[in-house]
Amino acid sequence: MKLLVPCALLALLQLSAAARLPADAQLTLGRQLLGEKDHKYKAGENVPLWASKVGPFTNPSETYEYYKLPYCQPKDGVKNKLLGMGELVEGNRLASTPYQLQFRSDRKREQVCEQLLDQEKLAKFRKAVQDDWYFQMYYDDLPVWGFIGKMEKLFKPGGVTEFKYYLFTHIDFDVKYNDDRVIEINISTDPQEAVDISEGITDTVKAKFTYSVKWTPTTTRFEQRLQRYERFPLNPVHLEIHWFSIINSCVTVLLLTGFLATILMRVLKADFIKYSKDDPAMDEEESGWKYVHGDVFRFPPYKNLFCSFVGTGTQLFYLALFIFGLALIGVFYPYNRGALYTALIVLYALTSCIAGFVASSYYKQMEGELWVRNILLTCFVFCGPFLCMFAFLNTVAIVYRSTAALPFGTIVIIVLIWSVVTIPLTVFGGIAGKNNRAEFFAPCRTNKYPREIPQLPWYRTTVPQMVMAGFLPFSAIYVELYYIFASVWGHKVYIIWSILAIVYVILIIVTAFITIALTYFQLAVEDHQWWWRSFLCGGSTGFFVYGYCFYYYISRSDMSGFMQTAFFFGYMLMVCFGFFLMLGTVGWRASLMFVRHIYRAIKCE
Repeated sequence: MKLLVPCALLALLQLSAAARLPADAQLTLGRQLLGEKDHKYKAGENVPLWASKVGPFTNPSETYEYYKLPYCQPKDGVKNKLLGMGELVEGNRLASTPYQLQFRSDRKREQVCEQLLDQEKLAKFRKAVQDDWYFQMYYDDLPVWGFIGKMEKLFKPGGVTEFKYYLFTHIDFDVKYNDDRVIEINISTDPQEAVDISEGITDTVKAKFTYSVKWTPTTTRFEQRLQRYERFPLNPVHLEIHWFSIINSCVTVLLLTGFLATILMRVLKADFIKYSKDDPAMDEEESGWKYVHGDVFRFPPYKNLFCSFVGTGTQLFYLALFIFGLALIGVFYPYNRGALYTALIVLYALTSCIAGFVASSYYKQMEGELWVRNILLTCFVFCGPFLCMFAFLNTVAIVYRSTAALPFGTIVIIVLIWSVVTIPLTVFGGIAGKNNRAEFFAPCRTNKYPREIPQLPWYRTTVPQMVMAGFLPFSAIYVELYYIFASVWGHKVYIIWSILAIVYVILIIVTAFITIALTYFQLAVEDHQWWWRSFLCGGSTGFFVYGYCFYYYISRSDMSGFMQTAFFFGYMLMVCFGFFLMLGTVGWRASLMFVRHIYRAIKCE
């Protein structure tokens, strides 16, 4: 056991390194799987610049269409680019812009338009500057960002504070190219050419919007152009410190788990020796986990719901494995615009047969008769709450007129996927599980009447046990949670999938071990109702993660407003519910294997 922990960690690191392809190979393979083509241009050929969205920098979910602000529009009208499902889910809406960025054609100073900003337009720009709005654009599939303007605070005599608002009207585009391909683009705004739009200056402001373009050759290859985003200032910095923190956390948790496993193995060994002796006096005492052998395999109450939870948790477990597999081969490279969301939707639909099969199979093994109800419950046990939450949050986004609100066509496609693919596959898997001839294996016969459970102290009840069970796995993922939250609910980009895969494996191992230990302690005091307890203890990490959401929202982020708050806590509630189902299934399966093992190892009459 002393060598098991470092060896296991070393093996995980080696497997992760083996799974990682070189950056060039990852990018090429990712583009092939996503069906993308490399763009080549001739000198003077127009490369369109697409405007994606605008919104408050501190509220990543609160985004709006670019032309919500009264910017200059193209002379031939605004054209919208057809986007994929994942891009729309991510909140992108690509619209054409009046900027002309011909390939390898410098422009010193070009005028886009000249506008007379009235009070209504000034109010919109002023509100955007006050809330620190930014804009996002795409040029040859490369993202680029800039701020709408800046705000200055002036202190006047007498303690009077005055705010000045400036709108950036000039943009410098710095584009790098290699032969016939675009490699890099950067945007800078000139504060010297900002227009004062402060309140009370004048009723109207004349603003002249201009831009310049500079093309610079570079030796960076096209396959390596996305590597710069791995070093982008908004990304996680100090990679070595990140690795050290994760390894330190994982080693600490694994050592604690190994220590707990060692104690448990020694106690079990002593129990096996004691229970193997044929001592009539010892039999008369009847204390310990051996003497609940006639009730330990009694099926749990609400087994319909229990089996649905286990089936859905198993599906989410395999879904996470498939996502990690795609990530480790380089499919989810930085800023591939919604590929992760597309993969989640498609893989969830395709893996729904796993949920149906597992739920129905266990339900039959537990002598359940309402198998149709079990299959239907499995279809809705996770999707039902998620769809209700989505309907509420999408309505909020529609009220705000945000790009976070999915278009009607996209909603129809998702509903069709759920009704045409997810539900039928769940039903087919349920029918296959129902017809499965496997029977529940129980080393001991179950008594006709349940044994009375003795009075237990408060710390051995369900809730305190869940707190103890969830703390150790949560401590294993605590460090990594910040980077994940900063990526999903911020502007950082998560690219270190190998670290996340290692943390995921550690989380599964720790959850299994801690649930097994608590199940043993529960049986040792002759509490034989371990089925639901093991599931709740295994899934209790989800409650800790949701508690961390409050800490992150208050202490680690600047999010504000009803829409952003609703999106954050609403969708994280669904994510934590998925964590609860997945880790609860892991805990119950590990406990089932453990209980079968210990009761098979002794003689039970």
